[in-house]
Amino acid sequence: MLKRAHSIVVVVVGLLVLLLLNLPPGVASRLKLAVGGVFLPLLGLRSAAHSVVETASYEMLPRSTLVSELRRLEQENAALRVESALGAEAIAENQRLRGQLGSVPRGTWRPRLARVVGRDATTWWRTCLIDYGARDGAAVNQPVVTAQGLVGRIATVGHSHSHVALVGDASCGVAVLVSETRDHGIVAGGQSTTDVGVVEMTTFQQTPGVLAGHAVLTSGEGGIFPKGLMVGTVMDARPARSGLYTSARVRLGANLNRLEEVWVLAP
Repeated sequence: MLKRAHSIVVVVVGLLVLLLLNLPPGVASRLKLAVGGVFLPLLGLRSAAHSVVETASYEMLPRSTLVSELRRLEQENAALRVESALGAEAIAENQRLRGQLGSVPRGTWRPRLARVVGRDATTWWRTCLIDYGARDGAAVNQPVVTAQGLVGRIATVGHSHSHVALVGDASCGVAVLVSETRDHGIVAGGQSTTDVGVVEMTTFQQTPGVLAGHAVLTSGEGGIFPKGLMVGTVMDARPARSGLYTSARVRLGANLNRLEEVWVLAP
């Protein structure tokens, strides 16, 4: 009797399988939805039970353990924020360096990256300190630049650091020329202006053609700075009292107040 019942069950199951396999697509889809609707409450009940058990387990933990875990998560969150900030700064620095490297003169010059690690606290001198010294190949008079223009020259060299005399400092004279008129002059430094971004240029003769907006470049004379480096832009020009030359205020291309990385040009 038992064997007969077993055979009947097998036959019925086989017929049901054949029926399901041969159902039209639309009927099969509706059947799946119906079966799912039947078991969905059971699945939801299981999920809710799991959530209740998990919540109850947290409530059973000692308060000291919960506080410790909360502090750990806060520290981890703070560390992630710091890492995110460092990552953003690294991306910004990479973009700055890519832009600057594209403007460094080619040829015999070898650009060496350096970071500004110190600045003057007064306006009497225009210098800064970079983490590039004798161990790195630093030498006096090596030009220092950014993508925006000339920064200055290395004035003194230490083992691991060097002082840079910035454009406009009394010890950093720069031979220049006006790009549009090809008039030569010099930025000698030692001006009375307290604006570190403005320097005085004096031409070697009276040049009424020098106008506001003209570009001022290094002329290459003197043997320190290569020719063609951007120095700045003429703000205004005026004849000297003697009438023998022209004086002009020049807005520097490089922002000396915001230097972070610079390029030292090694020969």
